Amino acid sequence: MPEIRFVQLSPAAMTALINGDLPAAGAAAGTPLTQFLADEAWLWRIRRDDIARNPEAAEWVARPALDVATGQVVGHGGFHGPPDENGTVEIAYSVDPGLRRRGYAKAMVTALLARVVADERVRAVRASIRPDNAGSLATIAKFGFRKIGEQWDPEDGLEHVFRREV
Repeated sequence: MPEIRFVQLSPAAMTALINGDLPAAGAAAGTPLTQFLADEAWLWRIRRDDIARNPEAAEWVARPALDVATGQVVGHGGFHGPPDENGTVEIAYSVDPGLRRRGYAKAMVTALLARVVADERVRAVRASIRPDNAGSLATIAKFGFRKIGEQWDPEDGLEHVFRREV
């Protein structure tokens, strides 16, 4: 399994990604970033706004995922924000479509779960996944997530909701 390193993005780096300015985004991040990340401008807009409302979110929200061996950006991963009042965080990750089926999703989830185990405030991890996302459903099944319900997401439609205790 590949080893993943996450790179925290500043609001300036997120703004550059939103604007499609990869050279500026890479300079602000301290590593070259990819078109896949720039194409996810909607995500960086949401997470930049999250950080503006709650600076603690910067430690939790989505960030580029790099393959440690190659330094290549392979996707992004993180959480929807810091732990809520019940000690729950929601995991999120995405692998660049050209790099899927190489173990990167599993490596990202492994790294993200290690992050939550290291924080005594976190008691559980949620995941919400569209029922047609077979790859992601298979990935989280390997980590002991269990389905607890369903929800309607305005962007993604129907999602299955999973939970895993820490």
